[in-house]
Amino acid sequence: MTAAEQLLNMARTKGFMVATAESCTGGMVSAALTDIPGSSDVVDRGFVTYTNEAKMEMLGVRPETLDAYGAVSEETAREMAEGALKNSRADLAVSITGIAGPGGSDFKPEGRVCFGVAMADKGTETETVEFGAIGRSKVRANSVQHALKMLISALS
Repeated sequence: MTAAEQLLNMARTKGFMVATAESCTGGMVSAALTDIPGSSDVVDRGFVTYTNEAKMEMLGVRPETLDAYGAVSEETAREMAEGALKNSRADLAVSITGIAGPGGSDFKPEGRVCFGVAMADKGTETETVEFGAIGRSKVRANSVQHALKMLISALS
């Protein structure tokens, strides 16, 4: 059973709906979930917010947060996940924002990805993973798997 299938089964059992807020993965988590037949009873919606403007408009990320911490930060990931919950019918939301590459800087290197998981009754958890300069497609694929594992953990 894949992580996506496991997540859907767990959410279904608990009667939870899931939302995603994705930047560097561009909807890949939503795609992984909706590739599975019957996912419509669990997946509410996905937000692809690639620009800062989209993060602010669709998810309510505060300009002050982006100015102070940047788009690739746990602070922004937190507001993205909480915004996905607020702007959906979901009980559980995940956010992903990072630098898939190529590129990056000394302060925010290629392969740095920040995640948030928000649950209405449990609050929000965030974390940063340094995947390293392993290539854009691998950073994105690893980010999807990490996000699914975080969601599964939140439901456990």
